Amino acid sequence: MIARPDRSEHDAYFARYIDLVPEGDILEILAGELETTCGLLRDVPPDRERYRYAAGKWSIREVLGHLIDSERMFQYRALSFARQDPAHLPNFDEGDYARWSNAHDRSLADLMDEFEDVRRAGIALFKSFTPEMLVRTGRASAYRFSVRTFPYVIAGHEIHHRGVLLERYLK
Repeated sequence: MIARPDRSEHDAYFARYIDLVPEGDILEILAGELETTCGLLRDVPPDRERYRYAAGKWSIREVLGHLIDSERMFQYRALSFARQDPAHLPNFDEGDYARWSNAHDRSLADLMDEFEDVRRAGIALFKSFTPEMLVRTGRASAYRFSVRTFPYVIAGHEIHHRGVLLERYLK
């Protein structure tokens, strides 16, 4: 089981996501959240997939593309720190990534397939880490993070954005 990180293991900004994660086995939570989010998105009618609740906001497709990009970035950070890569990893500018992705032009079904693949790969990655690897740290965006922080950030980030989808896109 991967213990919840304490606040000294990540930048304070990420507590907003980690605090959304319920108690329990984080790998089971990641699998369950995937099913919950995909279940919600399966019910989105095709004519609603490109919906934006306001000018300049992401479409539903782009929100899912953002979840995919973010998850990959957090998985990479975890892998890098677990392998004791000494590099300081750069900031991840979500706006630039969304702007240059083609998520808005892909079907929601295609994006969900990719999301499921990325999540399953992440769960396998986190399962592969030893207890020693999980507490290793590294620097990203000028802050120090432990490896075990990232599955919690991934889960909480997804919970956050699912809430946004429910509140602003799918009322």
